Amino acid sequence: MPALPSPRTPDPLAAPTLNWGVLGTGWIAERFIGSVRRHTRQRFAAVASRGAARAEEFAVRHDITRAYGSYEELVADGSVDVVYVATEHTAHLACARLALEAGKHVLVEKPLGIDAAQAAEIAQLASGRGLFCAEALWTFFLPRFDVVRQVLDSGMLGEVRSVLADMGEYFDPAGGHRILRADLAGGPLLDLGTYPVSLATWVLGQAETVQASGVPHPAGVNGQVGAVLSTERGEQAVLHTTLFSDTPTTATVAGTEGTLHLPGPFYHPGDVVFTPTAGGTPRTYTEPRTAHEGLHFEATEVARCIKNGQLETPLRPLADSIATMRVMDEIRHRCGIIFPGEQRPCRGAGLCRRAAPPRGRDQPRRTRTRPTT
Repeated sequence: MPALPSPRTPDPLAAPTLNWGVLGTGWIAERFIGSVRRHTRQRFAAVASRGAARAEEFAVRHDITRAYGSYEELVADGSVDVVYVATEHTAHLACARLALEAGKHVLVEKPLGIDAAQAAEIAQLASGRGLFCAEALWTFFLPRFDVVRQVLDSGMLGEVRSVLADMGEYFDPAGGHRILRADLAGGPLLDLGTYPVSLATWVLGQAETVQASGVPHPAGVNGQVGAVLSTERGEQAVLHTTLFSDTPTTATVAGTEGTLHLPGPFYHPGDVVFTPTAGGTPRTYTEPRTAHEGLHFEATEVARCIKNGQLETPLRPLADSIATMRVMDEIRHRCGIIFPGEQRPCRGAGLCRRAAPPRGRDQPRRTRTRPTT
């Protein structure tokens, strides 16, 4: 069976070594540090939590030299080159602002902010200070997604017409997970729905219209969302996310000359399958499915960009992060989902103004290139 293109992802061990500071000591910080340590030469110089005892315990467990009981102390540490923001969603804006105002480059765990306005504020602050900033949406940095990128840019799919994507995971209502806390902008959208929405906006460009329906969760957050995004060219994305059950978590990009399928979980390392229209021979790319073991790819991309003097990564430009948040704002408006600090559901302002050009063969997708070194 013929293979798809090989990923162009540089060797993680060849990336320039930076000193990282980590804000937050939760689940994602644990996994990020573990993956980066196992696969790269990046160094973790400091960690901070809201309490000194927790920061010290985390630092000992992960062999990090300095532990701080406040975020302010860490961003003032002159040995830290770049700050990874791994706090709860509602603290991303404040922590990113703190780091940038201290002159530190930042990698902000997804979502970049809880709405498009917050994401834009972070992007503008970074640009104004000449500092690197990126959203740590790890999927777009994986070798698997560089294969997807090459397929899309090659025109193999013809005119892309549809994106189908789903992500659902069961959360016990009595489990106490932060995703069930309304005060932390809980519900599936920011944690799970980010993946299908970002895939759709990356492939199709910004939606012109968004239709969505939501279902409440007993914990007091939204529990499930179904959405249809449409562009002015007639392309559509059908998306779903839920806390009520484990779903297939697959994704499909369908065009006039072929279909690209990402078996679940589509946002992890894994296979890519291209099937030509009218039943031709499928072409595949295969890699091991390793849950969260690919988090290091975003760290080495950040290191390369910073050493090259780039303020953003072409693999996940800040404009793409803001576009994703704009669509999620509109989904929340349609479903009546209100996050902390809001009086009413946010609106996805200016959706149609950011529509991308058609993606047919005669008018190909915009080219996504990697840094040259």
